[in-house]
Amino acid sequence: MYEPVLPLFLPSYIINRINVGIFVIDEKLDIVVWNKFMETNSGKSTAEVYGKNIFECFPELPRMWFERKVKSVFLLKNFAFTSWRQRPYLFRFPHHRPVTGGVDSMRQDCTFLPVLNDRGEVKFICITLIDVTETSIYQTMLNETMLGLEKLSQKDALTGLLNRREFTRQLDREFKRALRYGKELSFALIDLDHFKKVNDTYGHLAGDEILRQVSRLCVNSMRDTDIVARFGGEEFAVLFPEQGEKGAMEAIERFRKQIEKEAMIFETQSISVTISAGVSALNRNTKDANDLIRKADAALYESKKNGRNQTTLFHS
Repeated sequence: MYEPVLPLFLPSYIINRINVGIFVIDEKLDIVVWNKFMETNSGKSTAEVYGKNIFECFPELPRMWFERKVKSVFLLKNFAFTSWRQRPYLFRFPHHRPVTGGVDSMRQDCTFLPVLNDRGEVKFICITLIDVTETSIYQTMLNETMLGLEKLSQKDALTGLLNRREFTRQLDREFKRALRYGKELSFALIDLDHFKKVNDTYGHLAGDEILRQVSRLCVNSMRDTDIVARFGGEEFAVLFPEQGEKGAMEAIERFRKQIEKEAMIFETQSISVTISAGVSALNRNTKDANDLIRKADAALYESKKNGRNQTTLFHS
């Protein structure tokens, strides 16, 4: 039966033509194999590195990390692997991708393979280095896209404020935090008075612009730590972390008076609007986060019933 005999040069031929970095170190961390990929990308030939300590040739390598990795392979006689996500590269090689990729060097996946002798002892470690720059670029772009989409999903398209779904999520988080740490928490609902009349008189484009201007004024009137959202239609919500009812009432009243005196501008038209608001605050009678909304809504109803353009605090 015919048994093929591999040429002696074949392993070396393959090692030097495969598009993967391959090098071998001994127990003293001296380099004993250095393939063509490593030569090309490091700028150092086999003759320059053979028999020399890897840190002598490449002092910029992460010494503590590398020695710990190698030690575990010698000791456990098992493979070790590191991804570009954990450590972008082992060797700072130049990459061969367009500069628009946004990376400054080759991204690498590395595998540490124990090389055992006939007695099962690890005398060498073979380290492979795969260029994953293109994968890392696409992954980073995908992550950025997903992050952008996530942010868009949290925002109201017209005003740029948080939408109701995201606001409700943050309200729930802040409610739990306030209970856990014994902090104050207040909530306000704001409604533009007779907004349908504005739309009917000036048109929906004017109405949209007023909603945008009111949104900007609201954000600018509140603290950086306050959370402002479009709650639906012409209704807005403000959450006041670590703020009691007194501070929340003062902030909403200050905003209401600003809206009352500041005309909204659409094209060449000056349009006056007012707002009504209801405020609730966390206390021992508050059942849950939704209870803050229910109580602020009830206070808002009182503001409208009593003539609008005013702020009412819910008294439990």
